[in-house]
Amino acid sequence: MKNIKPIHVVFIGAITQFILVVVLLFLYRSLIDLIPVLDILIIAAIGGLVSMLVSYVLLKKFIQDRLELIFRIINHGSSMKGEGPKIDMNNDSIGDASTASVAWATARKVEITKLREQADFRREFLGNLAHELKTPVFSIQGYILTLLEGGLEDEKVNRKFLERAAFSTERMADILEDLDQIMKLEVNKVEIRKEAFDIVQLTKDLIFSFEEKCLENEITLKLAERYQPIFVNADKAKIAQVLTNLIANSLNYSTEKGYTTIRFYSLKNNLMTEISDNGIGIEEKNIPRLFERFYRVEQSRNRNEGGSGLGLAICKHIIESHNERISVKSRIGEGSTFTFSLKKSSKH
Repeated sequence: MKNIKPIHVVFIGAITQFILVVVLLFLYRSLIDLIPVLDILIIAAIGGLVSMLVSYVLLKKFIQDRLELIFRIINHGSSMKGEGPKIDMNNDSIGDASTASVAWATARKVEITKLREQADFRREFLGNLAHELKTPVFSIQGYILTLLEGGLEDEKVNRKFLERAAFSTERMADILEDLDQIMKLEVNKVEIRKEAFDIVQLTKDLIFSFEEKCLENEITLKLAERYQPIFVNADKAKIAQVLTNLIANSLNYSTEKGYTTIRFYSLKNNLMTEISDNGIGIEEKNIPRLFERFYRVEQSRNRNEGGSGLGLAICKHIIESHNERISVKSRIGEGSTFTFSLKKSSKH
């Protein structure tokens, strides 16, 4: 049945009519006995041919025009301009139309699914952005109102509240700056300036910058061993930002008296950088979304702690801008390990 074409249907209809006319004329001849057998066959043949021609013309007019319209819509969207493909009734046009329609419907289903996912992501992103900005804005508003209602004259209150308002302002500025950066990274408007530099020395300098925070929280931050200089070919400022964000993220989610260790592995022309800790860890269901903008593993986490919520997303975009990859492995209660790759440099 799958190989039957429209012309076959017309031909079968003509044969059926031929047989029907022959049977009817033979019945009529048996009653009257006036019609010769040859005339019966000629009349039946003429009837079959007329039926075939009429059926063919009608099918071509009714079905072919609609098939051409279907193909034109499938091939050109909803545009009705221009000529569509010519349909040959001798070919399996209906089968072709069926196949094309299924493919078109499948493509539209995939497109609709993507659009729905994008709409959901956009709503979640706007909600998260509003939440991120709302916290510092409300803090600033509260401090200013307190000062205006009499706190400005109290020397013990005014400076403390102004400092807190300044801190909230800086946090809001950081969020907007990170948001601006990630938008530029997503549309490739940030230039990656590659150069040869010693990533070991860069990491040592960054570890030193976190020394005070580590002492306050009793966290050990160190290199896994004494490394010789390792030169990579990358944007030094951007890689410094990646290391800073990953180390800060590790410290923010660390346990009391925890540790964060940084390791380097050479794989031919690549260098793998690994930042691991023994912190609270991440549930497996959260890992696929970990690099999304504003996504937080702990939705109830205090928004005044940590960064802007864009740090890991920025890391992902920077590493991918170098045509490299970043990944994460984690288990609840055992800690997390972030790993990214870079090309080693032949220049020292």
